[in-house]
Amino acid sequence: MKNYFGYIRVSTQRQGAHGVSLQEQKAAIEAYAQRTGLAVVAWYEERETAAKRGRRVFAQMMKELARGKADGIIIHKIDRSARNLRDWADLGELIDRGVDVHFAHDALDLRSRGGRLSADIQAVVAADYIRNLREETRKGFYGRLKQGLYPLRAPIGYRDMGRGKPKEIDPIKGPLVRAAFELYATAEWNFDTLLAELARRGLRGHGNARLSRNGLTTMLNNPFYVGLISIRKTGEMFEGVHPPLVSKALYNHVQAVLRGRRGGVMPLRHDFVFRRLLRCGACSATLIGERHKERYVYYRCQGPSCHGTCINEIIINDRFRVQFARLAFTEVERGDLRDMITELRGSAAIEREKREQSLRMQLAQCEERLARLIDALIDGLIDKSTFDARKRSLLVEKRGLMDQLLAKDTEKLIADKIEEFLELSNTAELSYASPIVAEKRDVVNSTTSNCMVYGKTPAITLKSPYQELINLRNSIGSDPQRDDTRTLAQRAFEIMQAAAEKDVGVNGLQMPTNDNELDKAA
Repeated sequence: MKNYFGYIRVSTQRQGAHGVSLQEQKAAIEAYAQRTGLAVVAWYEERETAAKRGRRVFAQMMKELARGKADGIIIHKIDRSARNLRDWADLGELIDRGVDVHFAHDALDLRSRGGRLSADIQAVVAADYIRNLREETRKGFYGRLKQGLYPLRAPIGYRDMGRGKPKEIDPIKGPLVRAAFELYATAEWNFDTLLAELARRGLRGHGNARLSRNGLTTMLNNPFYVGLISIRKTGEMFEGVHPPLVSKALYNHVQAVLRGRRGGVMPLRHDFVFRRLLRCGACSATLIGERHKERYVYYRCQGPSCHGTCINEIIINDRFRVQFARLAFTEVERGDLRDMITELRGSAAIEREKREQSLRMQLAQCEERLARLIDALIDGLIDKSTFDARKRSLLVEKRGLMDQLLAKDTEKLIADKIEEFLELSNTAELSYASPIVAEKRDVVNSTTSNCMVYGKTPAITLKSPYQELINLRNSIGSDPQRDDTRTLAQRAFEIMQAAAEKDVGVNGLQMPTNDNELDKAA
């Protein structure tokens, strides 16, 4: 009796775990062997796709067959042996060298020309099936990506919600992942200390496994957390519909820290929040930040003739928090202010249309006067010098009208500026609460014009209109006859409008009114 190997295969580990397909294949091969009088001396079981080369078990079996360890092989079906033509060609070489190959499901005589042709055709069909399946899978995969859906397992910090649904933030792991970004952005944590801290807080990887160093770096480099889907293999990026877990600014800051460490250049060891922002009230020198006991930060004047100016960062932080809290508007006040901005935009659009109509009419009149002036020269009604002088005046006037017509819409710019003031007023307190030094410094730089320290007392002056808004809030708060919300919003709007007009530079273009001014302009 001849000795044969039995080969059974499923495409994935998941299929193999269920065991049904493998059991059915093995039973069919055993029945075939008993029916044909063949003995199966060894079984080769594999849980890997046959669509590409590189199957370890299959390769080992082929080596054993080549060495003559068995007379042949029994496989359930052709597509269980090979779904790529290169593996099928290797199997064909063994057949040519006298190794018996049997298929329990297909009664094919591979030693005959017809049986071999039939087997070749089935192998080609199996390979084509895989190619088509791969293409359809790719279409479905990219279809999901174009919809903003991530068709793979959710990264740490998100949950899978089912097919065709965007990932959602995990209520337990999500805040911990955000904390990982915030902590690393401070540049005070390396991978090892951050991993230990995250483990202490309870962040675990997939399968409740401890987060690895590689897993941490993958997480910190993954743009999925800011709402983008990146396919590492192809370098493609898609906009996701899942909610972002961290801000783009925080993600960029983390990338900067990562790049700095990779290049061997560490960020500033002591990047103090108020570095170069505080001045001594006695000598106007910049205060220098100092860290004590690795926990406390003080700003001290280093001037040779100045002593006693030293302040704890906590005091300055508290003062800024109070200032920014006073800047924020209530929801009702924000609604009133946005209504006023909308009204300004609407009235600006009407005024702009009227102004453009007037300017176009004046341009048409200017063109008509130029045409009449040329006719007067041709008819001999005026001399050349008079023609040149009046033409020059008309051209200067025309140029001025065109400049006004093409000028930027200052009312729109003012409305945009007011909206910026309103947005920063409402977000200053939240932005300042960020653990990222760069974000704190940004909001301080955007709102503060001067910060002096007298002894141990800070004196903070904000830029316009923020200082005026705080003064308004203080005056309203101390007034026994408090204005209603609409009145407060109206006064705040007027303050921001005045500051916006100053920033935009509303000067109003004036046209020359007499020939002397026209000559000067020319």
